[in-house]
Amino acid sequence: MKKTMEFLWEGLLSITWQQAVMYVVGAVLIWLAIKKEYEPTLLLPMGFGAILVNLPSSGVLNQVMEGAGETHGIIQWLFEVGISTSEAFPLLLFIGIGAMIDFGPLLSQPIMFLFGAAAQFGIFFAIIVATLLGFDLKDAASIGIIGAADGPTSILVSQVLHSDYVGAIAVAAYSYMALVPIIQPFAIRLVTTKKERRIHMTYSPKAVSKTTKIAFPIIVTIIVGLISPASVALVGFLMFGNLIRECGVLQSMSDTAQNELANLITLLLGITISFSMKAADFVNPQTIMIMVLGLVAFVFDTIGGCLFAKLVNLFLPDGKKLNPMIGAAGISAFPMSGRVVNKLGLEEDNQNFLLMYSISVNVSGQIASVIAGGLLLTLLS
Repeated sequence: MKKTMEFLWEGLLSITWQQAVMYVVGAVLIWLAIKKEYEPTLLLPMGFGAILVNLPSSGVLNQVMEGAGETHGIIQWLFEVGISTSEAFPLLLFIGIGAMIDFGPLLSQPIMFLFGAAAQFGIFFAIIVATLLGFDLKDAASIGIIGAADGPTSILVSQVLHSDYVGAIAVAAYSYMALVPIIQPFAIRLVTTKKERRIHMTYSPKAVSKTTKIAFPIIVTIIVGLISPASVALVGFLMFGNLIRECGVLQSMSDTAQNELANLITLLLGITISFSMKAADFVNPQTIMIMVLGLVAFVFDTIGGCLFAKLVNLFLPDGKKLNPMIGAAGISAFPMSGRVVNKLGLEEDNQNFLLMYSISVNVSGQIASVIAGGLLLTLLS
């Protein structure tokens, strides 16, 4: 018993203040996951992993032990195999995401693709600001992609570009994804009037054939692959998941991709990314700057989408004008952003149903954010 207490006391004395900070960060992430139900499938394993990797001489990391030589820690091994070497975890998650998405509403209104593109404005705005603040261009690009509110893309881009801030970027991306219902209404109200938010839009979709739904992921993959070869993995895995959904002969596989595969990979991705949350790398002024810049990117993505809709309205006659709020749904947080926009519309007018339009824009934002990430990889790799 005495020996055990000595080991415990030695362990406590070896904890640095930076590691103590990471215990608090981990506890906050776990609290947000459980109490607030903010992205629990990811924030909970990230929070617990942040505690694991910051314990003194943690066995989840590689280390050299007296008499045993080098030992291999499971979290470091998962990171090296699943993220560092092949980016396998983020890419496999895209199969599940693709299987969840119905591109039908978007294909019935192709004009909505433009709103998804416009809502990526914040990414490039944040890249410029980050560069001016002294970040290396590759780090700035990795920070900017946070604005898409697309965790897997943020992780993949930052890892491929060898950013020094993978952990902070992952935490920021998933935190802001979880805070969409809080952040987006504020940003939307900044640039829209009450009259604009009350604009009604009549939904009259065109029929989309099964052949079109099957051909769409194939055509998108080919076109994007020719334009931006570095984005083939990103776009290809997303579209492969959607092809599984739409082909009609792999229903059980589609269900597995949407549920078991997506949940398992999300769990592994969360605890694996905690490897980059070691105190020495995470507790520094740059982490705070990244969190702020990520928020700036996210807010300006939302604003960019709204302002683009207002620009389009200048050329539309009365009775045909768009509700600018739908532009805000052009980020990648699917379907949360689309639902937030619809809820805001109903708050302004209980007969103002925007869901089908906002979901269409939200789906286009999913594609646009992946393409934006691929373009950054093409330009900077």
